[in-house]
Amino acid sequence: MFKHNQKGSINGLAVGLIMSVLLLFVIGGFGAWAYISRQDYKDNADQKIAKAVTIAKQQEATAKDKQFLEDEKKPLETYNGPSQLGGLSIKYPKTWSGYVVIAKESASATPLTGYFYPGVVPSVTDEDSRFALLVEVINRPYATEVDSINSFVEQAKAKQPSITPYALPKVPSAVGIKIVGNLPEDRQGEMIILPLRSQTLKITAESDQFKADLENNILPNFSFLP
Repeated sequence: MFKHNQKGSINGLAVGLIMSVLLLFVIGGFGAWAYISRQDYKDNADQKIAKAVTIAKQQEATAKDKQFLEDEKKPLETYNGPSQLGGLSIKYPKTWSGYVVIAKESASATPLTGYFYPGVVPSVTDEDSRFALLVEVINRPYATEVDSINSFVEQAKAKQPSITPYALPKVPSAVGIKIVGNLPEDRQGEMIILPLRSQTLKITAESDQFKADLENNILPNFSFLP
């Protein structure tokens, strides 16, 4: 005759009851959380929507302001240098000012120096001035300038800039180098060094702030006679 195990049945009922109670607690807790969250959203929906709209408008206004500033730079102004110094053609934003110094002595270390900056050009004699664009014709061979840069990079150690080959889009035959990051004379930005006949051409953005202008406006339009 088969007999039921009454003790096992009671234990099974107890476990089932405990699981049911726990499940009720879980369901009840989830329901309370959902209700509170829904109530919070309901109570604060207007404020949250208004905040989201404000942020969206601010982002849109910022984007429009940036685009306006970019549009104001066009059309680009042009500076044309003397043919004996490579016939430089420098195009720069019309919201910038330029100041170009051409040395009277042919043996000058820097026959041409061009300073460019938004609004008014800072003092060219102040060592602390940082120019949006500095263009220099150096009265030294390109190889000598590259050796000087290599020495600077070796001494820079942890702050070594990146160096890559570079040629202006409009003067592809003159291949030089591009230095980005830490620059000589405690500058930070981007510098292009190119051979210019028996001399050297340097094009520099002396601050990270103006690297985008250099890449987007200056370099694509810069030309000279190698």
